[in-house]
Amino acid sequence: MRLFALFACTAFTMLLVACSVFPKAESPDVYRLPATPLPRHAGNGVTWSLRVDTPQAERMIDSTRIAVLPQGNVVSAYKGARWSDSATMLLRNRVVDAFRDDGRIGALSTDDNSLQADYVLTGDLRAFQSVYQGGQPVVTIEFDARLVRTDGLRIVAAHRFDVTQVAAGTAVPQVVAAFGQASDALSTQLVAWTMQQSLEPRGGRSP
Repeated sequence: MRLFALFACTAFTMLLVACSVFPKAESPDVYRLPATPLPRHAGNGVTWSLRVDTPQAERMIDSTRIAVLPQGNVVSAYKGARWSDSATMLLRNRVVDAFRDDGRIGALSTDDNSLQADYVLTGDLRAFQSVYQGGQPVVTIEFDARLVRTDGLRIVAAHRFDVTQVAAGTAVPQVVAAFGQASDALSTQLVAWTMQQSLEPRGGRSP
């Protein structure tokens, strides 16, 4: 019995020592994508509906890692920091919020609920990262947008959007702020481009 008690005491002491030697893993800082609301459009609303789908992207972009290219084609990620959701989901939600801010499309949905819509805004997110240029981080977002008529699955418009935003500094919060500014600019351009198309609801004439 004494031997068992001695063994238990020794094991407990070793456990305490191990806890003091190995540091606890630090939790990364989780960042939301900053956003500035768009002004409300004063014009009349449209009669057609729109669904905004989550963009397609390669694995490095379609993740919660905050991607950075420190030099050349080397792809890395900021240590101790991550997005609150995948970059594709964050951008989709930002675009949806931009359309809601604009206010002209009342029947707006996402691919989360897979509701039927007259048109789908989809595309490929080619870049969503910070690139160092002359020692300064520059956020780059490249998005190949496609506006698809769901009646017949026909592409009615396509456009490549390329937005850059220089960060105020090299600290992660400053880079995240630049991501927010670039996403605001892209969302503004997407809304304007979509509303410039001659679109009709189902049953109307083809655009």
